[in-house]
Amino acid sequence: MIERHHLAILKHIDELGSMTAASQAMNLTQSALSHTVRKFEEQIGTPLWQRTGRRMELTQAGHYLLAVAKRLLPQLEHADQVVRDMARGEKGQLRIGMECYPCYQWLLSIVTPYLRQWPEVDVDVKQKFQFGGMAALYSYDIDILVTPDPLDKAGVRFVPVFDYEQVLVISDQSALTKRDWIRPEDLQQQTLLAYPVDRERLDVYSQFLTPAQCLPARHKSVEDTDIMLQLVAADRGVCALPKWLVQQVQRTLPLQWRPLGQDGIHKQIHLGFREGEDGLDYVDAFLQLALTDPSMMTEKPAIVT
Repeated sequence: MIERHHLAILKHIDELGSMTAASQAMNLTQSALSHTVRKFEEQIGTPLWQRTGRRMELTQAGHYLLAVAKRLLPQLEHADQVVRDMARGEKGQLRIGMECYPCYQWLLSIVTPYLRQWPEVDVDVKQKFQFGGMAALYSYDIDILVTPDPLDKAGVRFVPVFDYEQVLVISDQSALTKRDWIRPEDLQQQTLLAYPVDRERLDVYSQFLTPAQCLPARHKSVEDTDIMLQLVAADRGVCALPKWLVQQVQRTLPLQWRPLGQDGIHKQIHLGFREGEDGLDYVDAFLQLALTDPSMMTEKPAIVT
């Protein structure tokens, strides 16, 4: 029978590179670990490693069980943590991953009341998963994914929480203020400021410039939203951001916005959950706050459950 510690051995050896290192990490002697591996191979009737010269390489069965270990062990570790938290009278952890650079300010409007309502839940926001959030969700590194680009994948449920329009942000001094809406060719003489991600993941390229076979005069990566807006306000470039964000900063910066194309680019922010966990009360509570955030009521979508 395949047991949890068998999968843990495979995963440790793969991550650490040797049985010696794995035995130390698991607080076992190397001989005890080797004995456990041999006994397990006898039970399943096939070797997990084969020697190639001086190297030990996984067999086909070994590769298969390693993939199982990488999929199941994080789930079991997460379940252990949730149950331990419940046993201590705590609700658990809520780790939120961001796949949306400009959504941080929106997220704060949700997290602030959530922390007051759920003091027993430990909340953490992780921004390192830019456009890699699905893998983080599957590997249990995060519990909720905030993204404008949901993927139809088994085991994950996405809920739209608000609609928004992606617009071009320009300085009050820009010649583009004369336009009612922006054409792709209008950007051919502009410096386009954008977040440091692949261009095909940027809506201004995928839905606007690339179909028209147009490129800006210059593309400049800027990671921080505030710096990006300051550069635009100084007429050192233009950028594409959600209209709601631009409307918030227009009170303090000399900025305007124009639709990208006559019909504009319309998007939705979604929250992604692993199926089954969106039934946890503290997870559901976060979703309900997101759906009723008053700062976004003017751009709310019709929610289909």
